[in-house]
Amino acid sequence: MHRLALIGFGTVGQGLAKILLDKKRMLIDKYGFEYSVVAISDFQKGSVYRPDGIDLERVLSLVEQGRSISDYPSGTKGWDALTTIRNSNADIIIELTYTNVQTGQPALDHCRQAFKSGKHVVTSNKGPLVVAYRELQDLAGRHKAQFRFEGTVVSGTPIINLATKELAGCTITCIKGILNGTTNYILTEMEKGHPYDAVLKKAQELGYAEADPTGDVEGWDAMAKVIILSNVVLGGNITAGNVQRTGITGISLADIEKAAAEGYRWKLIGETKLMRGEIVASVSPQKLPLDDPLASVMGATNALTFDTDLLGAVTIVGPGAGKTQTGFAILTDLLDIHQTVG
Repeated sequence: MHRLALIGFGTVGQGLAKILLDKKRMLIDKYGFEYSVVAISDFQKGSVYRPDGIDLERVLSLVEQGRSISDYPSGTKGWDALTTIRNSNADIIIELTYTNVQTGQPALDHCRQAFKSGKHVVTSNKGPLVVAYRELQDLAGRHKAQFRFEGTVVSGTPIINLATKELAGCTITCIKGILNGTTNYILTEMEKGHPYDAVLKKAQELGYAEADPTGDVEGWDAMAKVIILSNVVLGGNITAGNVQRTGITGISLADIEKAAAEGYRWKLIGETKLMRGEIVASVSPQKLPLDDPLASVMGATNALTFDTDLLGAVTIVGPGAGKTQTGFAILTDLLDIHQTVG
């Protein structure tokens, strides 16, 4: 029986809770995976700890009613995230807090505390990996803990697992692709003749773009994913200062029309490759020929191409965001830990 603590209970945390409830019987029958959620801590929604397990349906009902998790009828209340990680009997910490990708906080400290406590970590937060991937891997190793983070790159589409497991034995020399669904949606709509400002407003209305869209349109989100791929898959040790970054705000309707007339299509491409033993990484708008597999990926969809020595180019296409999709990524990591450590 795996004892889980959820640190953060926003969109992804609630999505995961629903998946765990819906698939509880299947997870036992097919994978032998049994779980008990013993703690939930959210800095806005409250916290509860019960060493013998929490009723997820009741917690979800409280949140849907706009009530505090601390209104749960029994258990220890009021623990912050670090106290929950340190003092609960959980063996797997699921880190899902809102985190600053440039500092890695607060998720970085949560991961550190979990590993020092000998607990496994599953996270969809990019920040800790962008800022301190090597440190965290080393810390996990010293404390015999597992570190899983499939959901940090392209949500539930299995990018990390594909690169490190299914393509094991291949030498991957280059990874390039569409790593941000918001910008891909914007460029797709601009190709239909809609101006940038109008498309951005629509993307915000649809929930693809934040009120401050800088992280997407200036390439910061894609850059974070490029750093993770560079360090996890290609074995690098780069930071933001090593990535050349340009967003899509300089792309005009005239640029898109001209490219189309020439048989090309603009995409914001994140790319990392090994050149003479060094990582060369970038995020920039690129004109792709229409026969490139990435050129046909439209809307808020993501896609990546891996250049390998044994299989050639391998392209995977899938959703890059969403509470169910990211919840699925967390679930795959939990099953991975289960199958690895029992």
